Amino acid sequence: MLKIYNTLTQEKEIFKPLHDKKLGIYVCGMTVYDLCHMGHARVLVAFDIIVRYLLSQGYEVNYVRNITDIDDKIIKRAQENNETLSALTGRMIKAMHDDLAQLNILPPTHEPKATDAIAEMIVLIQRLIDKGMAYKADNGDIFYAVDKFKPYGELAHQDIEKLRSGSRVAIELAKNDPLDFVLWKQAKSGEPSWDSPWGKGRPGWHIECSAMSMAALGEQFDIHGGGLDLVFPHHQNEIAQSEGATDKKLVNTWIHVGFVQINRQKMSKSLGNFLTVRDVLTQYPAEVIRYFLIMSHYRSPINYSQENLQTAQAALQRLYTSLRGFDLANLENEDFANEINYHQNKFQESMDDDFNTPEALAVLFEIAREINTLRDNEPPKALCLAKFLKKQASVLGILQQNPEFFLKAGIQEDKSQIIETLISERNKARASKNWAEADKIRDELERLGVSLSDNPKGTDWHRM
Repeated sequence: MLKIYNTLTQEKEIFKPLHDKKLGIYVCGMTVYDLCHMGHARVLVAFDIIVRYLLSQGYEVNYVRNITDIDDKIIKRAQENNETLSALTGRMIKAMHDDLAQLNILPPTHEPKATDAIAEMIVLIQRLIDKGMAYKADNGDIFYAVDKFKPYGELAHQDIEKLRSGSRVAIELAKNDPLDFVLWKQAKSGEPSWDSPWGKGRPGWHIECSAMSMAALGEQFDIHGGGLDLVFPHHQNEIAQSEGATDKKLVNTWIHVGFVQINRQKMSKSLGNFLTVRDVLTQYPAEVIRYFLIMSHYRSPINYSQENLQTAQAALQRLYTSLRGFDLANLENEDFANEINYHQNKFQESMDDDFNTPEALAVLFEIAREINTLRDNEPPKALCLAKFLKKQASVLGILQQNPEFFLKAGIQEDKSQIIETLISERNKARASKNWAEADKIRDELERLGVSLSDNPKGTDWHRM
């Protein structure tokens, strides 16, 4: 029975879909003014695994992940680069797709762009004005009237009066209330704009997700999520806009992903302490990065460090080593059902507990240890478990490469030949009991970045 931690109630709740096995999920995607950094990657990998697991459980998932391609940061960056808005966002969207493909993140069912949903935003804003939930300020901007939405602050679990007293009123003198937020901005010289009933302008950030989520999924859907930093004000404002317009509960379950930290401080572009996915890909394979991002529970903070990435790499090497030497082409195998059911139930229990990937990974290691134990004495059972391991790991988006390719990737072909020659010489030295020479060759291989594993059939190697 799947339980999910709901940010709104601050409890793990039994998941109850609105429409049996058909689910609607909306996740706030990237604002495309720069490359995808590790914080973005963690959110997108976390929801990729959530969607993969739900699909594996027989759900039909309509997964919507938007792209913000118009906002202040994008306009500023395009001006700094002396390029058009569309040139900048087009380039960044392509880069994002390339990065996410490297990380084995499945594409969403729909990926709407804000600039393609202006008409829907205008309709929604007009609904709010007609209901008295929004107003036109003296400067021409349209604001949402927070005091008209009584539950405001419930998602962030903050007292509205404390929020109001902490606001900097001087920033927006046009507002009726410090907490009011902009729905539509009047056009400024040199900025992109669209026609509207209130004059030329462009949407505020918050309204886009309300408009796009409801256009794709309806006025009520199952799951909404994003990074922890979006709880307030972005997701709180989405609730106010959407529910203010429809008088219906927007979402049943709110899911938020914890931060990637550097030196225990949140990684973010605003703080200037971020690393892009491309930065890290120059040092580690994409699957290692993905493993690093899932080896902690999605709600917990995770610290970016070389040590943690090396731990992820070593863990993947152990798992891939257990798959070495097996023909895994056909994953359908019903032999040894008792053993498979035992591990499958443990894996499902882990994932049903709020998508607990650390516990699910522990189950994969149990299977790998059993494979290694059975490899020589009970090959058919070992093969069956190896196929099962690969199949279960696909839910986490890992262990889908050829084991030899993963374990030896990054070693140049000419160096690979040298390695094979040195291993052959070492084996000859061992056969003649010349242990000093064998140890000398092992040391040389380690300097080449190679780790050895001796077994009754010979010697396997992989990169360190």
